Amino acid sequence: MNLFYILITLLAYFCVLLIISRITGRRGDNNSFFSANRSSTWYVVSFGMIGTSLSGVSFVSVPGMVMSIDMTYMQTVFGFFVGYVVISHLLLPLYYRLKLTSIYTYLGLRFGTCSYKTGAAFFLLSKLLGAATRLYIVCIILHELLLRHYHIPFVAIVGAIVLFIWLYTYRGGIRTLVWTDTFQTFCLIATLLLILFEACHQLGLNWNGVLQAISESQHDRVFVFDDWNNRQHFVKQFLSGAFITIVMTGLDQDMMQKNLTCRNLREARRNMYCYGFSFIPINALLLVLGILLLALSSQQHLALPMAGDALLPIFAAQGLMGPIVQVCFTIGIIAAAFSSADSSLTALTTCFCIDMLEVGKRPIRQANRYRKITHVAISLVFAVVILGFKAVNDSSVIDALFVLASYTYGPLLGLFAFGLFTSRQVSDCVVPILCVMSPVLCICVKQIITMCTHYEFGYEILMLNGLFTFVGLFLCSRPHQTQSITFSS
Repeated sequence: MNLFYILITLLAYFCVLLIISRITGRRGDNNSFFSANRSSTWYVVSFGMIGTSLSGVSFVSVPGMVMSIDMTYMQTVFGFFVGYVVISHLLLPLYYRLKLTSIYTYLGLRFGTCSYKTGAAFFLLSKLLGAATRLYIVCIILHELLLRHYHIPFVAIVGAIVLFIWLYTYRGGIRTLVWTDTFQTFCLIATLLLILFEACHQLGLNWNGVLQAISESQHDRVFVFDDWNNRQHFVKQFLSGAFITIVMTGLDQDMMQKNLTCRNLREARRNMYCYGFSFIPINALLLVLGILLLALSSQQHLALPMAGDALLPIFAAQGLMGPIVQVCFTIGIIAAAFSSADSSLTALTTCFCIDMLEVGKRPIRQANRYRKITHVAISLVFAVVILGFKAVNDSSVIDALFVLASYTYGPLLGLFAFGLFTSRQVSDCVVPILCVMSPVLCICVKQIITMCTHYEFGYEILMLNGLFTFVGLFLCSRPHQTQSITFSS
């Protein structure tokens, strides 16, 4: 495809984002940047959060999952919805009752300053590495499959993407993201539907034909009940999906910051239910797309890629499904990357400013200056980390970083669970030690069990991590008679 059309398409897309940013960023201040003055419409927030959760990695990886684990990922997706219900009735009431901007403020109120800073630090580390990793993978796809043969260097792609994200978020913050994510979610879903339509057209399938193709595919398995040692066993995947949602949405400043922009708790719950349910059909469509692409590759006698992540990019980015799909895939991958990275950038800025710099205690002009400096600094760190991944150029490092991100949410799970479900008091200075020891202990237990048995750990390591943190806090705690900040509906 001609580079001119790709660049024109991307430029038009960026212009729309900048226009939205200009409109929503008027009279922007710290309050609107961090919380949008708690005036967002719930269904707009709900729709936009779909794109935030469906990062570029999910958009590319989920269709390719059918090559290795069939459609069993749906077991995890069903668990997601249970997690959203728990968040709606357990965490949201707490956050709204305390009128939090940063959710880690709760840890300071419940335990003390050290616990507060520890929770914020775990989030900053996890979100920075996770968001940079997702953006890196998207940059690699754009570079390798679309722009490399036009001699556009990787560093230029990274610099341009980070710069554009900073440009449309630096003024309006979360208020801008509510609307830009809505636009980007629309682009993402439209791209998915268009690619599905084109795949059906090339295969000559109508709706009944699609259902028949799925039933006849050797990859149509959804549930696994027969082998407990299998990582895809239903109980493991379902419970893991629920807990992943609780920690990576309910205990994640990035995701909860948008929920907390709703006018009240009732609207925030509506947002959570609608957003959580929408994940079921969207992920099902992504997996169906994977089955159709496998059928298309068989029909066209194409060799399947070694990695499932390359399945969709090979068809869409290399023009095997036509130039229109190629353009839309470019927009879709950019939309998925931006909707995830921009909210991460804003959440990291919010967390660092409120939790580390405590700008709420500073004069308004100084607080605004600190917020702008932090926003620039985190953008630069984003770019440096992405380029660092490229320099290492080792996929095992990327896998290790995703594992690290999952480990860092475990202590947050244990901290919040202990604070919500007990009234016991723990020494504040002990909390950082326990939060570091729990992931280390998890790694040791995982290695021992894997060596001694055939059991394969999956996402349930997150639950074990949280359990170790909870038990450690309980053993180091004492009964406390004064009123503590626990959950109350």
